[in-house]
Amino acid sequence: MALSANSESSGRVAFAYPSFTAYVSARFFVVVALEMQSVAVGWQVYEITRRPLDLGLVGLAQFVPGILFFLPAGHAADRFARRGLLLLCYAGYAVCSALLLAMALASHHSVILIYLVVALLGLLRAFSFPASRALLPQLVPVVHFSNAVAWHSTVFQAATILGPTVGGTVYTLFHGAAPVYASAGLISLGALASMLRIRVQEKPRPQEPLSLASVLAGFHYIWEHKLLLGCLTLDLFAVLLGGAVALLPIYAHQILHTGPWGLGLLRSAPGVGAGVMAILIAHRPLKSRAGPTMLWCVVGFGIFTIIFGISRNLILSLVSLLLVGASDMVSVVIRAILIQLGTPDQMRGRVNAVDMLFIGASNQLGEFESGLTAHWFGTVPAVVLGGVGTLVIVAIWAWKFAELRQPSAEGAVELEPAGS
Repeated sequence: MALSANSESSGRVAFAYPSFTAYVSARFFVVVALEMQSVAVGWQVYEITRRPLDLGLVGLAQFVPGILFFLPAGHAADRFARRGLLLLCYAGYAVCSALLLAMALASHHSVILIYLVVALLGLLRAFSFPASRALLPQLVPVVHFSNAVAWHSTVFQAATILGPTVGGTVYTLFHGAAPVYASAGLISLGALASMLRIRVQEKPRPQEPLSLASVLAGFHYIWEHKLLLGCLTLDLFAVLLGGAVALLPIYAHQILHTGPWGLGLLRSAPGVGAGVMAILIAHRPLKSRAGPTMLWCVVGFGIFTIIFGISRNLILSLVSLLLVGASDMVSVVIRAILIQLGTPDQMRGRVNAVDMLFIGASNQLGEFESGLTAHWFGTVPAVVLGGVGTLVIVAIWAWKFAELRQPSAEGAVELEPAGS
């Protein structure tokens, strides 16, 4: 598609490509649905058991399938049509909503079946994540890919803002989880419809034989690229220790004394901050000192986590979470560009599968860590200790990975496609 001079200079140039627009629309719908469900599941589980550990187990149930299936999921994303895989996964999300709805309507009071459906969601995410991320570079030219990454992140964060807010509001207005699950199922079908509008000519990829070496190629690639290894592991351990999302139902209920609506606002706040930061990056791309900037942003992530942990005021808590999300978005954009443009197309699925493992470990396993630590030490000490742990991780990584300290590390962000 030929673009006008105005289009090329626009901060919204990625939307000139219809398949990219359909892609981010599908992502928006499916993330809204999943975030709505996450609020309903968290509040429903806590209402049933009143135990912080059970909230952590929700995160663990999502994480385990990712650990077990991320290697075959990455291989599948490099072997089969990525759009087709995503259509299957999005249909599966709608089925999971229907299962949760059936349990809610039956007034089921055991969390075991909820954990099983959450585990199925984790399995679907294990396959959809690498396929979705690997598909993105095929939708826009290389010259506009950084803009596409920033807007993809913006739309994603908009969904993480809207989803919890809508989920919490619907739960409050209709006094239960069933309407939330019904709405999430319909929105998942909307994601499926948007995905059908994508038109992409997938380039033939070498059909590597299924072997241990081919399956582990993503690990080998990341290990050989130390800047990428440093970025991924820094984010892994920082968010693993500093994540407080699993404990938000306790903060909303016992510490800040709000209801599901307050929980929805708390869940949305990091997305607001991240979305604002992503828009800023779309219009003012990172052009210097990306490594040191990333380190300082993770320092901010830890500090704002500590402030949230000790806050007893809803406004201060929301501002702290907003700044947590803004700080985290910088590393999200840098990682995405490093992986997508620096990786050959025939390996993108496997490399993204490893990235998914790291993200899952930092998010879902981080939720389990937070729930377990809160079970042992209490909710506030768990969050504060996590923030302090994040600061310690930054200090160790700044010492261990010289690439992250060097202003020249930004050069890696402007990668040309590697063998695409």
